[in-house]
Amino acid sequence: MTTTFPPATIGYGFSHAHLLGIEPLSPGEIAYLLDRASSFADLAPNEAINEAQETLEGSTVINLFFENSTRTRSSFEIAAQRLGADVVNMDVATSSVKKGETLIDTADTLNAMRPDFLVVRHDQAGAVKLLSRKLDAHVLNGGDGKHEHPTQALADALTMRRHKGKLDGLTVAICGDIRHSRVARSNLLLLQKMGARVRLIGPPTLLPGSYGSLGADLYNSMEEGLKDVDIVMMLRLQVERMAGTYIPSGREFFQHFGLDRERLARAKPDALVMHPGPMNRGVEIASDIADDLDQSVIREQVEMGVAVRMACFEALATRRGPTTLRAA
Repeated sequence: MTTTFPPATIGYGFSHAHLLGIEPLSPGEIAYLLDRASSFADLAPNEAINEAQETLEGSTVINLFFENSTRTRSSFEIAAQRLGADVVNMDVATSSVKKGETLIDTADTLNAMRPDFLVVRHDQAGAVKLLSRKLDAHVLNGGDGKHEHPTQALADALTMRRHKGKLDGLTVAICGDIRHSRVARSNLLLLQKMGARVRLIGPPTLLPGSYGSLGADLYNSMEEGLKDVDIVMMLRLQVERMAGTYIPSGREFFQHFGLDRERLARAKPDALVMHPGPMNRGVEIASDIADDLDQSVIREQVEMGVAVRMACFEALATRRGPTTLRAA
C-alpha cells in the first residue's frame, strides 16, 4: 500500500531533543512523524535498511525496560538496527537497580557510558522525564506508568490513516480499562490534536470522569458508545495495576464490555478493529473478530510500530526544525 499524505498543518517538522509523550507535540510534528513512518512502512525491510542504515550508523541505543515487554522492546530494537545503530538491551532484573540503586544513580551510570539514545519503560509516571533531564542522550518513552505511551499512539494513528486516508473527522471508540491505560491517554491526546472525535467506553470503575475534561465523550455502555464509529480499539484489562476489585471477573467483563459480533454491528460497516496488545481473547475481544482480516488490523499495528519507531529515531537524530506551510 503506497499512500502520500500532504502536510496537514502549520509547523511541520520535528525539533525536540526527546520523545517523552504526545502532549508536547504539535499537530505538525505528529504529521511529520506519521509521514516519515509511512515512507518507511512502504519499503520492504531490506529496502528500508538500504535507504536508512546510515542514519544512526555509529550510534548506540540502550533499551532500559523496568517492566516486561515483548512488542515494544523488540520493535525499538528492530527499528534501531534497520537505521544502523548498535543496540544494547539492559536486563533490569539483574542490574544494580535490583540491588537498591536509585534512578538518579542509574542515570549517572548510563551517562558515563555515553549512549546516543535511551529507550525507557518504567512503572512510574514521570520517570522517563526525570531521566531525560539527567542524560545527554536522546530519551524515548516506551511507556511510563499510567501516563503516556507515545510511540504506540503514533503506530495506531498511522494504521488508521493508511486505511481511512485521514484522521480528521474520524470517530474513534477506545474501550475497556481506560483507568490504567497509558495507551488510551496518548491516543486521546493524539487523535484530538489531529481532528478526530474520541469516545471512551468502559464500566464506571475503569472510566474516570476526569477524562471528560480532556474532551472525550464518555460511555458506560458498549451498545451506545459504538454506534456509527469508524474505529473500535479494545484495551487489555491491566490486572497487574489494579490494587482493588474493579470488575467481578473476566467472564462477566466480556458479557458487558467485550467486543462480539452483535456489538461490532453497531459501528459503521467498514469500521476497523484495533488492539494494542497483548490480547486477552474472550475477555475484551472475541477470537473470531480479532482474526477477521476484513476488519481487524491488529497485526498491522505491530508492523506500523517498527516504522513509527524508525521515524522517531530519525527525527531525534536529524532534529529538523519546523517550517511554515499552508494547512492542507
